[in-house]
Amino acid sequence: MAKMLKNLVAAGVLTALAAPVAQAADYSDDIHKNDYKWLQFNLMRSEGNKIPFGAQDTTYLEMEFGGRSGLFDLYGYLDVFDIFDSKGDDRYGGDNFFFKFAPRLSLDALTKTDLSFGPVQELYIATVTNVADSGAFGGLFEHYVGLGSDIQMPWFGKMGLNLYGRYVRENYGAPDEGKWDGYMLSTNWFKPFYHFDNGSFVAYQGYLDYKFGASTIGAEAGRTKDALEWFNGIYWHSDRYAVGYGLKAYNNMAFFKDGSDGTGFTQDTSGVGHYFAVTYKF
Repeated sequence: MAKMLKNLVAAGVLTALAAPVAQAADYSDDIHKNDYKWLQFNLMRSEGNKIPFGAQDTTYLEMEFGGRSGLFDLYGYLDVFDIFDSKGDDRYGGDNFFFKFAPRLSLDALTKTDLSFGPVQELYIATVTNVADSGAFGGLFEHYVGLGSDIQMPWFGKMGLNLYGRYVRENYGAPDEGKWDGYMLSTNWFKPFYHFDNGSFVAYQGYLDYKFGASTIGAEAGRTKDALEWFNGIYWHSDRYAVGYGLKAYNNMAFFKDGSDGTGFTQDTSGVGHYFAVTYKF
């Protein structure tokens, strides 16, 4: 997995060097000229995902949303696990939800200045907040803050690329609570690559989150300083529906060391898992 990470970074650098010069975001006459919004509900099934403590197979409902309004770019989702209350679900009787909220503030729009350069189309103050259930050991409440961008890449077109610092407000009682601990490099993409005569299309969509430098949590038994999640989805889209499959690669998911029993549970947190989705768009 470490070799794969090095190859990914090298490929990313080479691709960025070969990227075309991006067209700047234009807010000169109307700050809301590029506004849009979207909302959809996804019925999801995960199989063999490398979630800590064996929460690998579950059926859940996801409300996913995003858009742009003036200064702000927004993405987020709310997952409600074990939606059918099934005793065969790994989440049965456990955590009920996970919430991600990721607004970005456009520096180009805020300053009314063209900050584009090379493949970089627009710059942002980027944030992410993750929240999960509170239980016997507390809950999850973490923040990421940093510099974000939209970049133009060969074939992919526009992609998000963000670098954050990680602040931990709550983490199930772990020693990194109340501290800045580590960083995250993230990117995301949505690339339609095959179009049908009826207007529907097939897209390659996904994201990569690489967390690193988390020395406080990494010093604990059974934990690591770095973690990787890399989602690769192939989805068919129409105006109202989508159906898709995603292959997700993990390395030490959520800073839990794969194969270690240092947490009192032998963790299975590296490898690949599978997602199946049916979507209704509003």
